[in-house]
Amino acid sequence: MEDGGRDFVQSLERGLEVIRSFSEESPRQKLSDVARRTGYSRAACRRLLHTLVTLGYVGVDDRDFYLLPRVLELGYSFLTSLPFRAIVEPFLEELSEKVKEAVSISVLDGNDIVFVSRVATSRIMTLSLSVGSRLPAYCTSVGRVLLAALPVEEQRRHLSKTKLVAHTKFTLHSEAEIMNDLEKTAKRGWALNDQELEIGLRSIAAPIRDGSGRTVAAMNISTPVGRTNLRELRETLLPQLLATTGRVNSILAKR
Repeated sequence: MEDGGRDFVQSLERGLEVIRSFSEESPRQKLSDVARRTGYSRAACRRLLHTLVTLGYVGVDDRDFYLLPRVLELGYSFLTSLPFRAIVEPFLEELSEKVKEAVSISVLDGNDIVFVSRVATSRIMTLSLSVGSRLPAYCTSVGRVLLAALPVEEQRRHLSKTKLVAHTKFTLHSEAEIMNDLEKTAKRGWALNDQELEIGLRSIAAPIRDGSGRTVAAMNISTPVGRTNLRELRETLLPQLLATTGRVNSILAKR
């Protein structure tokens, strides 16, 4: 962790790190587990956990610690603070109903994109995604849209701090390839991802812009390869996506 300066509160940082140590794979942890995952001493973790238990963010059963629903307040505060979310969600549902595919809105957070709203379909997808789910920005359609909106030097800084992994044989995982695709994305105003994150999954995304024209989020449609070929993605789904984001952007431009 970089030095945050004289006003940086290390105890707050450590408390949040303790919360983040819990996951789907580790929903219940003992003190030693938390210490191992955070790298903090047992004594420090004991104090942090006791504080979180007192505040109602963590529960304890015998020697097992676990998160309590109050933790959701932290994420809910962020979601309710997004000025565009309430406006976009009805359009999200309408688009999903039209195309019969999953439609999502995501924002950029460090090296990842984070889902802030999602309408799934009843059709089975391998990836289990919901609000709060994170994916690498460099190999997702929404990530490419959000990165393409940044200045070129900022794009390079982002990629230099990202571990570029070939998730599939289709993944663009060199800085040169990704920078070239970001340039194309910026020019045409949308991004297409063809099985770069997972074999069998395609997606297409377009930007959501605020009143100043700044890209604040991206909307995407995802679909299995067996249901939609690339031509259908471009000629059928893309126009509907652009029409929807165009309506949303027109509303946000007036606010």
